[in-house]
Amino acid sequence: MFLSNHSSTRSTRWVAIIGLLLTSLLLSACSMVRLGYNNAPSLTYWWLDGYADFDSRQATRIRSDLQAVHAWHRREELPLLAQALKRLQSMAHATVTPEQICSVADDVQTRSHSTLERLLPTMAAVAPTLQPAQLQHIAHEFEKRNNSWREDWLDGTVTERNERRIRQIVDRAESFYGNLHPQQLALIHTYVTNSGFDAQRQFRETQRRQQDTLQVLQDIRATKPGSSQAMFEIRGLLERSLRPPDPNYRRYRDQLTSQGCNALAQLHNSATPGQRDKFLHALQGYETDVLALASQSLPTRFPE
Repeated sequence: MFLSNHSSTRSTRWVAIIGLLLTSLLLSACSMVRLGYNNAPSLTYWWLDGYADFDSRQATRIRSDLQAVHAWHRREELPLLAQALKRLQSMAHATVTPEQICSVADDVQTRSHSTLERLLPTMAAVAPTLQPAQLQHIAHEFEKRNNSWREDWLDGTVTERNERRIRQIVDRAESFYGNLHPQQLALIHTYVTNSGFDAQRQFRETQRRQQDTLQVLQDIRATKPGSSQAMFEIRGLLERSLRPPDPNYRRYRDQLTSQGCNALAQLHNSATPGQRDKFLHALQGYETDVLALASQSLPTRFPE
């Protein structure tokens, strides 16, 4: 969503990042979609390796499984994505409701979750083989990203942080609609200023997920459970990442989602005919790329 806050991607655990990459690569500029998607297994592997510093045996398993998931995603998920893009096109020149926007967001989450489920056996197989140095490496990478997040969303004044969020939202919206008019810019400013976004709260949840991840990985390494139990533990970790245990945090997150859906509906409904044409053209371009990707044959080897 154009109005989703920056923190959502930074709070994604290494367990979840594979599926999100496979999905988010489709949301790049149209000219990069095909190249990015076709290289998704390699890009995802290097992203994960940046966290865990895999050894050769782990790397072989992960690379092979990423190729298999990519083949499944191309075969099963891309046609569904093309259908979703076609449905969105019918909304380009229509008046939309916040409920419709949130429904689109729910569909994206469902598709991402489906991809993550395909990777649970890989995580369950690799987790028991992680060495103490690798777990320390993961913890170190978490902290590096936390420091970067602090600089962006906790340091500085509220005004500076709000201006950063506004710039991000405007840039994303203009990539679909073209230049925004003053009323739309004012709408985004009001949305950010009045948003319930709480950087400290987001950061605490990020840290909870990180500690949860490290604890689960440490426990699996220590106990060396069977594959079924390891799957159970990894699935629980994923579920707690997608649905945090704290009901207050879930209400907070739902509130932010509702605010974002409402703001995006207002933004779209204020679009000029020219902006709507540009939006429709962008969606058609994505659909064309997705259909082309779905029809392509798979590469014969994993890129080095």
